[in-house]
Amino acid sequence: MIFLLMMAVPLAGALAMLVPADRFLPGDAAVRRFGAGVSGATLLVAVSALAAFDFGRSSRMQLEVDRSWAPAIGLRFHLGVDGISLPLVALTALLTFLCFLYTLRHPPAGGRARLLTALLLVLEVGMLGTFTALDLVLFFVFFEVVLIPMYVVIAVWGGPARRAAAYKFILYTLLGSGLLLAGMLLVGAEAGTLDMTELAARHGSGLAHGVQVTAFALMGLGFAVKAPMWPLHTWLPDAHTEAPTVGSVLLAGVLLKMGTYGLVRVALPLAPDGARVWAPWLGLLAVIGIVYGSLACLAQRDLKRMIAYSSVGHMGFVLLGIATLTPVGVNAALFGNIAHGLITGLLFFLAGSVKDRYGTGDLNVLGGGMLTSAPRLASILTFASVASLGLPGLAGFWGEMLALLGAYSPHADLPRETFVTFMAVGALGAVLTAAYFLRMLAKITHGRTPDPIEPAAAAPAPSEGSAARPALTPPERAPIPAEPIAALTRYEYAAWTPLIALTLLVGLWPKTLLAVTTGPVRALFGGG
Repeated sequence: MIFLLMMAVPLAGALAMLVPADRFLPGDAAVRRFGAGVSGATLLVAVSALAAFDFGRSSRMQLEVDRSWAPAIGLRFHLGVDGISLPLVALTALLTFLCFLYTLRHPPAGGRARLLTALLLVLEVGMLGTFTALDLVLFFVFFEVVLIPMYVVIAVWGGPARRAAAYKFILYTLLGSGLLLAGMLLVGAEAGTLDMTELAARHGSGLAHGVQVTAFALMGLGFAVKAPMWPLHTWLPDAHTEAPTVGSVLLAGVLLKMGTYGLVRVALPLAPDGARVWAPWLGLLAVIGIVYGSLACLAQRDLKRMIAYSSVGHMGFVLLGIATLTPVGVNAALFGNIAHGLITGLLFFLAGSVKDRYGTGDLNVLGGGMLTSAPRLASILTFASVASLGLPGLAGFWGEMLALLGAYSPHADLPRETFVTFMAVGALGAVLTAAYFLRMLAKITHGRTPDPIEPAAAAPAPSEGSAARPALTPPERAPIPAEPIAALTRYEYAAWTPLIALTLLVGLWPKTLLAVTTGPVRALFGGG
């Protein structure tokens, strides 16, 4: 019953926002505190799930809820977790709480705190439900619940181009959802059941080869849109750039993981023959995404847009790990999911704080010298950047390294020479990742603080018969604040410190995660 409570708490909090303000929680500050309290209670329930979970049997579904939902068509309200889904449940609850904590002092422009609180809590219900659902239709319902809240968050509280970004987000994801539903229903109709645990235990038995190939293609495309996989990624940079800080954090930290989690939880075990047919193509698109994302980052001027494109590259490593169809590769994907959620969530928090203080996220306009003008902010930004580029000893390193290792020794039915080539291209992408993060740090954290721009002196009038010359204008510079840059608030420290600590913990002791995921990953491939 833990997971029923975990979803009932935020759902009840969202419904409470329907009560008129004159009768319940008058004032935006009270609403934001209420949101933080509800998400904090949900996090406590998630912690209790961690405490109740038997880590010695992580390959088995635990804490299950299995109730009849629609008996006439065989639907059940079936929830549960194993070592694959439990870390994502904890990450979802943590990031949602940290977002509410951040908004206590740094709410997005536009007000309407009641609506924002309700949307974020409904979003949390959908995310938690996706990672715990064990019925195909129930999984799809929760997978779709997140779309409308995130669309509204971008469209209402986003930047100047928020409407176009929100439309692109909803259109892409709805198209992917249609393909996903078709693939799931094909499997369910042929197998005679929608129960994900039963289907996974069969390892494709009872499904014809052609059905598996078709179903994996449909489900894979649906999940690839959400991942996002190149070339289905084009909605992501716009959505991240225009979304408010909390929207970007949840979009990068959790929503992208729903696509890769779906590949591991649904597509691989339900259609293994299809996975073997399409794995080389999945690996090819993954490494193209790794290199493309890195090159795109080198061309970006906007900090949030650069971080968004970095997600395309990082999720490429996750997809490459899945494409190897080996326990090492899938473990790399699951590890990379968590590492990316922690590090990129922190990066988007920092990008929001930079824009709040400097009024811009343009790297050229920001100029250098942030280590002088805002040393603590610059230091944490440096930490997050080197974690994201894969520095050994931090969380980002293990997912990338294990994905490349998996590509070196892929599944026996896959062409090894092809995957070794993918490994070499992926390694090049890792080098490019270091290049664009170091370039970003060199542009805004190091160097001298820009001097105030003096007004251009009036040019003398040209003499008779001489050609008029255009007036020289000073180079584009960062606007120099009239007052010193504001110090970091305790709410920013409170939101960022858990992410920093977990990045260090998982990076220094990778067994923290690998010990949880290894058992269920082996079971995924028919092992013990």
